[in-house]
Amino acid sequence: MKHVARKRFGQNFLVDRGVIDRIIAAVAPAAGDILVEIGPGLGALTDPLLGALPGGALHVIELDRDLAARLKERASRVDGLSAGLHVHEADALSFDFGALAGPSGGLRILGNLPYNISSPLLFHLKECASCVVDQHFMLQREVVERMVALPGSPAYGRLSVMLQVSYAMEPLFEVAPEAFEPAPKVHSAVVRMVPLGKQAATILDRDGFANLVRHAFSQRRKMLRNTLAEFDRVVPMSAYGLDPSARAETIAPDSYVAYANALSRAG
Repeated sequence: MKHVARKRFGQNFLVDRGVIDRIIAAVAPAAGDILVEIGPGLGALTDPLLGALPGGALHVIELDRDLAARLKERASRVDGLSAGLHVHEADALSFDFGALAGPSGGLRILGNLPYNISSPLLFHLKECASCVVDQHFMLQREVVERMVALPGSPAYGRLSVMLQVSYAMEPLFEVAPEAFEPAPKVHSAVVRMVPLGKQAATILDRDGFANLVRHAFSQRRKMLRNTLAEFDRVVPMSAYGLDPSARAETIAPDSYVAYANALSRAG
């Protein structure tokens, strides 16, 4: 029976073989990899991944019970390809990805992410960045533009800052709506995310940092002296690279980190 895409799950199934091949080539699965696919859907990427993954493991996270059942049936087949397939019927927003890592981490996460949960899911995945090798995601093109935007550009915002302190990110290629069924109303793009690891700036209080950035971008048109007034009363922002007359979108991620750490020490 043909599966009908469910709007509440944000389902748009990738069907373009050329795009599928480009994603597999970008991921370049290798023997022994621990791959995690979020939202495998009808398996457009799943079978090619298994075929390129000798001796490794492919974990798939699927919320739709009907699609999960199909995948479990696929995993139960007695054939060489299915041996490494592990199906988790779960919500990726609350799934413990770290539990899938080996003794030294090593997760490689990928997927065509539902656009309606992309930002909260990216923030959730930050919690296990220390056990991740890389991430390859298909997202709405505008989201990828925000992820990689530089300070001073129109797309630069809270998402840019929160992700750039943890990952090096590279947009790989764009994907037209016609590559999906049903076709979304927006263009998509594939992005590569590599955790910075030891190169990442030290953040003393991650919740405090997130709160600072949230306040800074709460009213984009206002100067920092307005959006961060309560923080400035604790520690003058000008002493840590933040011009009170500047707007949030002109401040580099490292400056937010330095100021958040100063607030943490003062607190």
